[in-house]
Amino acid sequence: MAFFGLIGNDRAMAATTYNNRESASERAGRKRRAAHHRNAQAADRKGQAWENAERARQDRPGRRNR
Repeated sequence: MAFFGLIGNDRAMAATTYNNRESASERAGRKRRAAHHRNAQAADRKGQAWENAERARQDRPGRRNR
C-alpha cells in the first residue's frame, strides 16, 4: 500500500516539488565552508594582532636597552 502516494515516487517529487531548491547536504556544505572561512579570517586577525604586539614589545625600551 502506498502511503498517500509518497513512497516510491522520490524522483518524480524531486523533479517537480523540490525543483530549484538547495538540498540539505548542499546547504550543510555551504554553511561548513562559510564557517571555515570565518574561522580562518579570525585566526589570521588574531595572529596579526599578536605579531604587532610582540613587535611593539620588542621595540620598546626596557632594562636591557638603557
